[in-house]
Amino acid sequence: MELITEQLRAFPIMALFLCLGLGYGVGKFRVGKFELGGIAGTLLVAVFIGQIGGINLSTDVQNVFFSLFIFMVGYNGGPQFFAALNRTALTKLLAAFMMTLWGLFFVIVVARLAGLDKGLAAGLAAGGLTQSAIIGTAGNAIDLLGLAADEAEKLKTNIAVGYSVTYIFGSIGPILAVSVIPIIMRVDLRQEAIKLAQKLSGGGRKLEEGEFLPMNRFDARAYQVNADATIAGKPVKDIESGYDGDLIVERLLHDGAPVDPNPETVVNAGDVVVVSGLVATLTQFERSASGEIGEYPPELTVVEERRNVVVTNRKLTGKTLAELSEALTADQRRGVHISKITRMGHDVPVLHNTEIHAGDEVSIVGHKDDLNRVAKVAGYVPPSASVTNFIALGIGVAIGYLIGEISFVIAGTKVALGSGLGCLVTGLIIGYMRIRRPKIGGINRGAANFLQSFGLAVFVGVVGLNAGKPALEAIQEYGITLLLLGVVVTLMPMIVQFPINYFALRIKNPIEACAVVTGSRSGNPGFATLLEKAGNSTPTPAFTMTYAVANIFLTLWGPLVVAFVP
Repeated sequence: MELITEQLRAFPIMALFLCLGLGYGVGKFRVGKFELGGIAGTLLVAVFIGQIGGINLSTDVQNVFFSLFIFMVGYNGGPQFFAALNRTALTKLLAAFMMTLWGLFFVIVVARLAGLDKGLAAGLAAGGLTQSAIIGTAGNAIDLLGLAADEAEKLKTNIAVGYSVTYIFGSIGPILAVSVIPIIMRVDLRQEAIKLAQKLSGGGRKLEEGEFLPMNRFDARAYQVNADATIAGKPVKDIESGYDGDLIVERLLHDGAPVDPNPETVVNAGDVVVVSGLVATLTQFERSASGEIGEYPPELTVVEERRNVVVTNRKLTGKTLAELSEALTADQRRGVHISKITRMGHDVPVLHNTEIHAGDEVSIVGHKDDLNRVAKVAGYVPPSASVTNFIALGIGVAIGYLIGEISFVIAGTKVALGSGLGCLVTGLIIGYMRIRRPKIGGINRGAANFLQSFGLAVFVGVVGLNAGKPALEAIQEYGITLLLLGVVVTLMPMIVQFPINYFALRIKNPIEACAVVTGSRSGNPGFATLLEKAGNSTPTPAFTMTYAVANIFLTLWGPLVVAFVP
């Protein structure tokens, strides 16, 4: 055992990565619907390993990785945050902002009443409101107070303590809300999700238990054309026009020879025709042909491409898929289908009334030339996994540190924005600019998500290791008190805001009501529970919109907690 502790003290980076590995392992354990998560798991393991003492990691390490994390929070959330600033989303945006304000209010009130110091209050906010970024922004604010080194270190240790004690119930709170709200509203979330999906799909049939929305699933099939087939003797353009661009004649087999058809090519009796399109459309087409053939000759092989496009065209944003379909001609839509829409890492249902937002990553299927045509109109193809614009990343973080030097006085205390908030601001701006000018800030989505997750994990790992024994002592001293205060901070904003959402802001659809509550609380476990109860992805649009707003404003509250708590 002594050998292990000596190695950990001698190689603190090894200890850090051990905390990451074990922490994410601990975070995977489930109790019912609750999963601790990798970030909280890493912090708890780091505090535990830190008990051996002597593991010292430079604060520069935590500052660098926190800067990367917070910059990527802004970069990933920027397009959705600014897209939410429109009239149709105003009520949900306001609901999310008000929820974060209530969170700030209750943190300050209970912290002052209980006599908590600035560090414990910030940790209470980070854990009770499940916003890990507050650990960093509040820590930066403490560094700028001009306190003695040991006093500042104690306060920052207490941030980790408050977070560790209150995070678990902070995550459970939104799960409880998703369970209680339907009882209060006297609704069945599954049935409400089916109704909402039916509304969004323009009146599609109601889903039964065990069924799911196919989300525009595509296929290509080959059909025999006999003399009695209604398409026999018709040109390709007439056949396709009957399906309003949702079906494409890909290839013909005429007298045993493959033919790549053009709009004027006539489909004759005896031909075999290969068509592609939505599964529902193919089912309709089968009635016009003479039946699907069992084995496809090699000559009929059709190769198509799937490509992701980030939407930047302002003429398209805010429109539903049905409105886009009406605005485009059949020739403009020909050969291209939407198979998937991703918004802030979450899949959005591909339905008639689904709105397209700036920054949405849309997966389209079709031939290369058709995809090139549509991609130029819609936006841009995101960079490959090996491409990251380090100019935008480097300059963005550097300018963020300069912005962090801006200071002002609150309640008689000088408060600077800090590098965390500065990097958040530049991340937001560059994330938004890449939608307007794609070449400015192209960072691969996978790389951006990795930097965000890894940056936060390393940051909390360093915090936990450096906190060491003082953290355990503080937990033993304040544990029960903090736990109860965390329950108040977690539940009260939701209890107060939900009636406001329902009666004043008129957010009455049960699915959207639950999605707004979980998103406004940045409650990923609650959202996962909501998706499970809904049985489809109808809660996603409202969640992503409010989640983006909550992530940004809750992060901003870190320095305010430090300023308003004595």
